[in-house]
Amino acid sequence: MKASAQIIGLPIISIADGAQIGTVKSLVINPEKGSIDFLTIEQDDVQLSLKAIPFKKVVGIGEFAVTVETGHDVIDLSEIPIANQLVNKQIRIKNTKAITRKGQLLGEASEFFIDEETGEIIGIALHLENREAVLPATEVLTYGKDILVVHDEAKQSLLDDPVQLLKAESGQPVAEMDEDGLSAQMDAMAENAENVEALHTLREKQVALLAGKRLTKDVYDADGRLLLAAGTTLREEDVRKAQEAGPGVIVDVSMNVEA
Repeated sequence: MKASAQIIGLPIISIADGAQIGTVKSLVINPEKGSIDFLTIEQDDVQLSLKAIPFKKVVGIGEFAVTVETGHDVIDLSEIPIANQLVNKQIRIKNTKAITRKGQLLGEASEFFIDEETGEIIGIALHLENREAVLPATEVLTYGKDILVVHDEAKQSLLDDPVQLLKAESGQPVAEMDEDGLSAQMDAMAENAENVEALHTLREKQVALLAGKRLTKDVYDADGRLLLAAGTTLREEDVRKAQEAGPGVIVDVSMNVEA
């Protein structure tokens, strides 16, 4: 299970060539299926159309990256009518109000959780009048642009912690969950909610650490082209060029420098 904030901003890595394709820009929601069908991509080069990866092409969503088999898994949304329609619907969950079929306000959505294997939305974090709670996605009737419509009895299904969603799905009693495990999961979610900022901070630290140091071996990009020659005294722009070439390249640089 992943919170949306744990995915947005992650680097997208092609396994085939070890290159970074871009970063996750947004999650495209299919309101009929209650799932994430596409991840849109933020790329450094200017694009005339929006690029995305179908969720079914995602190999894994880890703590530090989303992986796909190859860069060819990237599609142009303008060429896929169904995908383009989903994007244009602009369905969102965060900051929408959850109301019952009879028009009663339940709370306001602050986060949502998905099954990272299937893309299925499994729960929504709600801010209630006096507490925070988690609503199982099975209680949602409609995912709208501005409103979530839920069952009239949804209040009785509220959970205290997102990890309880996993227990509910597996059929295990909620009361049997490990308190330490719940606490650790919540801490991890809070920490990873700052993924975008953390990635930026990491890159700036790499620049500060490597700029001014001398490279002791040739470094090549994912296509086998010479990127930086041995003996180069690294400038800030050299470090950033290595960062953009992919995580494997910047690691290679980091391991082969001297003051």
